[in-house]
Amino acid sequence: MILPCLYIAPTPSMDRGVFTAEALEAGTVIEISPVIVMNSDHRKLLDQTPLHDYIFEWGENLDECVVALGYLSMYNHAYHSNCDYDMDYEGRTMQIRTVRDIAAGEELFINYNGAWNETEPVWFDAQ
Repeated sequence: MILPCLYIAPTPSMDRGVFTAEALEAGTVIEISPVIVMNSDHRKLLDQTPLHDYIFEWGENLDECVVALGYLSMYNHAYHSNCDYDMDYEGRTMQIRTVRDIAAGEELFINYNGAWNETEPVWFDAQ
């Protein structure tokens, strides 16, 4: 499920991102996407490809990874993002919801750390 008001568009500094054509209220579920689960051996292979930048750690022990379908892998990172994501390990889905009101035309961000307001540097800022 992807809200029909969402779209992918170019960004000034991050190639492409996910935007909304309509205003969204805080707490709105904007996407529920299936994921393809892969084990740690697959992760080692994926880490050698451009897909490394688009996968999510997965599982209670974070020893697996997933490729999320839908728009989910296209959301850009922000330390104080306007969206958050939840993982449903049993249902093998990920859900995106807004954490504040969002204006029409605004880009939607998630925090790659997993919590919408986590400030620990992510891998590409820590290097």
